[in-house]
Amino acid sequence: MVSLPDEIRQFCSMHGLKLNTNIGQHFLLDSSILDRIVESADILKTDTIVEVGPGIGILTRKLLEHAGSVIAIELDERMIPLLSAFIHDDPKLTITHGNALHVVMPKTPYKVVANIPYHITSPLLRHLFLESKRTPTTLTLLMQREVAEKICDAEDAGMLTILVGLFGIPKIIARVPPEAFLPPPKVDSAVLHITCFPEPLTDRKTIEQLFALTKIAFGQKRKMLRNTLGTFHGGMERLAALGIAPTRRPQTLSVREWIALARAWPDDHGAWFDSAHHR
Repeated sequence: MVSLPDEIRQFCSMHGLKLNTNIGQHFLLDSSILDRIVESADILKTDTIVEVGPGIGILTRKLLEHAGSVIAIELDERMIPLLSAFIHDDPKLTITHGNALHVVMPKTPYKVVANIPYHITSPLLRHLFLESKRTPTTLTLLMQREVAEKICDAEDAGMLTILVGLFGIPKIIARVPPEAFLPPPKVDSAVLHITCFPEPLTDRKTIEQLFALTKIAFGQKRKMLRNTLGTFHGGMERLAALGIAPTRRPQTLSVREWIALARAWPDDHGAWFDSAHHR
């Protein structure tokens, strides 16, 4: 029996396929990692799976063994006929040629499972959580290890930590070395699983306000809050009322604290950006 790495190399050679690493094309060759991804996604026979960047369909083939249907979104038009050839035109597979950042997600419940191009991690999460009418029930993503660890780091939070924390609970399932891919990326990777809440932790209006505040605070990440949010009209008073020390830095605040800040701040952005009120 031909091993998965040999099968993939032979297929690529047969079709004269050269991968474009500039758009994040790295094929996963490790069957044990493929199994971990599918296992952690907890796929049911009734599930609809959205896969971003399927390539020729290495992960897709595994997903089709477990799911009711798979929607594969591929940007590179060269991959479309190869995906059909590798999968042998499975009727459960729908191939969408397009940019996943602009594709409308299903109106019915779905899960996202993908080996994503690493450079679209942030915009993809924003698209799924902030721009889509229905968020996924879970996400299982193979991504850059450093980014996955940052998403899970509540003690030194970043914008992605907060975004994911508003919509679900992240957990690193496995760490993946570069040699598990063809060609090997220059960074380590990890499988991140996000179990999404039935509803986000707060309403859309508060989320918009929250990100307006985090944009200011994280724009000068190493500065204390008194030197960012505290400089606006009523800023110090609001921090004090919420029991948030003005000497704290934005990366130390929890998602719940950001929600409280967003609710306490006026939603008339002009009022607190007005230079007349600036201290």
